[in-house]
Amino acid sequence: MELFDYAIQMEKDGEAYYRQLSHRTANTGLRTVLTMLADEEVKHQQLFEQLKVSKGSLQASQVLTRTKNIFAQMKESGDLIPDETGHIDLYQKAQALEKKSQDFYLEKSNEADNAENRDLLVMLAKEEQVHYFILENIINFLSKPQTWLEDAEFVHLDEY
Repeated sequence: MELFDYAIQMEKDGEAYYRQLSHRTANTGLRTVLTMLADEEVKHQQLFEQLKVSKGSLQASQVLTRTKNIFAQMKESGDLIPDETGHIDLYQKAQALEKKSQDFYLEKSNEADNAENRDLLVMLAKEEQVHYFILENIINFLSKPQTWLEDAEFVHLDEY
């Protein structure tokens, strides 16, 4: 399978999984974060579709900043997600998929035929790393919400 076709399918699979997770959670904040991650996967998919036929470019994602704001709102409202801990394994699976995507893009960046494609693949790998980081914070948040949320500075979501 060609690089673009494989990457498009990976992004479609990621989007579908995030949308499935968003439908499983009753928490508005988590649903919003998962929907944003799904939308990011759609942007990546569209980029690969554009690159397949012509040139495209990737704008830096704002998902980490937006996620920080959502977690801050959840903290202020006291929305601590008591019934979501049973879904931790689903978030861990999503995290593993992000790691697989990151590794794939880094591997392909080493095989790129020009600097532009290499840079694009490295940037996508970094985006997948951010998604991995967000999922890690969701897992930590679900595992121990009171402790995790007591930090008003939100150092858990530092920019990369």
